[in-house]
Formats: sequence, structure tokens, C-alpha cells
Amino acid sequence: MTSSSDVRSPSRTGAALALRDAALGRPGAPVLHGVDLDVVPGGILTVVGPSGCGKSTLLRTLAGLLSPLTGEVTQDGHPLTSPSADRALIFQEDALLPWRTLRANVELPLAIQGLPHSERRAQADSWLARVGLAEQSGQLPHRVSGGQRQRAQLARALAPAPRAVLMDEPFGALDAQTRAGMQDLLVEVLRGTGATVVFVTHDVDEALFLGDRVALLGSGRLAALHDVPRPRERAAHDDPARVALRREVLSSLGT
Repeated sequence: MTSSSDVRSPSRTGAALALRDAALGRPGAPVLHGVDLDVVPGGILTVVGPSGCGKSTLLRTLAGLLSPLTGEVTQDGHPLTSPSADRALIFQEDALLPWRTLRANVELPLAIQGLPHSERRAQADSWLARVGLAEQSGQLPHRVSGGQRQRAQLARALAPAPRAVLMDEPFGALDAQTRAGMQDLLVEVLRGTGATVVFVTHDVDEALFLGDRVALLGSGRLAALHDVPRPRERAAHDDPARVALRREVLSSLGT
């Protein structure tokens, strides 16, 4: 079995993403106005806000799927105008191809990159081992659990060493125990990749556990941006600074 230490390391650092006085949405239907935001390279930015506030719109804009209506969106100081292999996008639905095994799904972006068969097979097996799916690598997606499909989707996203990973409620459909396990796994597998992460969630506790910073959206704007107290430990949920931040976030959401 290939060990996790054999996973191909990225040769590039995390992407620096930024918005400057940006209005986001679709023509005639803006949902966010005047957004100024810097996403720190290699950090995890979590994004929370009420339904319909523009969280997914922000993510799709950073992915290059939507253009800003006004203002500027950049990566590493250059205009971000289209999707790129530099930025992986993960949705709540796993989006695995049902006719391909988990291994073949993870191999797909590596094949698109042009890696030889033996190399992409080794990379796929290594990532599947890293997310705890070595024994399920030959299974079709419908033969494994929802949590296992999300693990496979995470492996597929990270295998080609993207510089940014954009995640839209990826654990929202999972039960509480599986969700906690996926949060821990995400932190573990991101360690050492250098990737920048933007993670959209409705769950305030998830946002505070995962995020280095948390962005609050509301009333058509970026309402606040907070550093999250560390260490990143579940036992730290009673830390006074974290409790105060949680209270502020919940208050801003009207809950």
C-alpha cells in the first residue's frame, strides 16, 4: 500500500484571492455589494450567513463561474475571469461519476492533467489511503456511504494539488458524527498541502472549528471578518474568546 507520505506535494503555495469593491450576483439581480475581502494564502476562510445572503454566489465568483457585476476579483493580483485547475470546487452533492470506481474518480483530474497511467494510479491510491478509503478504492460510489463518497470527493479535489479549494456546504447532508469526522479529516489532509480554502457553511460551530478567519455575510454585504481564536481543538469550545465570538456570530445571524 502506498503511504500518505508518498502523496505528491504541491510545488506552489496557496492562491491569494481578493475582491475589491465588488458587486456579486447575476445581471439585474445583485446579492452582494461593495465587497472588500482578502483570502490569506494557505489559510482557511469560513463563510456564514443566513439563507440567500450570497454565500454560494461568493464562492462561484471565486471559482470563476460568475463574473463580478462591478469591482474586481483577483488571484495573486491578476484578474480572475474563468475557472482554473488552480481552484477546486466541492459541493454538498458528491458529484462522483457513478460508473467509475472511487479510484477511477480520483484518477480523472490527474488524467486530464496528462499524468501517465502508473503515476495517476499511484497518486489516486495514495490519496484514497490518506482519507481512509484504501479498502474501498475499487467500489462504485453507490456501494459506499455518503461520508465515504465525500471522502472520495475530497481526495479527487486534492489529488491534482490545487492552489485553492472552494467548498460549498460539503458536509451539510451528513449526520452529526460523520460530519465531525469529516471536519477532522479535512484539517488533517490539508496539513502540508499549502492550499487556500474558502468553506461555506450554515453551521456556526463548524465555521469556528475549521476557520482561521470567519466572514459574516448579511444585508447584501460583508458584515464582519473575524480571526478565530486558536488552538483548533474541540475541547476549546469553552474558551472565553471563542464563546464571545460565537455569541457575536449568532447575534449577527439573528439566532
